[in-house]
Amino acid sequence: MKLTHPQVHSCQRTTQERFQAFTLIEVLIASSVLAVTLMGVLAICSNGLRIARALQHTHVDAGTVAAWTYNMISLTNRLEEGVDGGNFSEMVGDLYPDAIWQRQITEVGSNGLYRVDFLIRYSVEKKPLESQLSMLVYKPAGSPGRR
Repeated sequence: MKLTHPQVHSCQRTTQERFQAFTLIEVLIASSVLAVTLMGVLAICSNGLRIARALQHTHVDAGTVAAWTYNMISLTNRLEEGVDGGNFSEMVGDLYPDAIWQRQITEVGSNGLYRVDFLIRYSVEKKPLESQLSMLVYKPAGSPGRR
């Protein structure tokens, strides 16, 4: 009598030989986590690009001229009534080629208080814009710039 082992076909698997695989739910959860992560990264990148694009278009404001004027007044100690203006080439070179500024200095009272009004005209993407600023400057009666 010959004993033979029962043959196991290759398509039949015993419980010990089962392959471990991901279920459909696990794959869907992993895909959704990946999608949310990628959307966050894309949002950060697009926000950075938007900010970089906005920084490329610099705008002129009256504060630039006011700071320059106040610096000149403090260096020369001269403040005279009148109107003057110009472009930005003497302050910042060719950074704002189409921008012009106007400054009007008027004495507010007899105590050496002056009002300085600034007006800046410029254009952004062929749209004309204006920026205005007023400041008060005190120069006492003994100042050499006083008339």
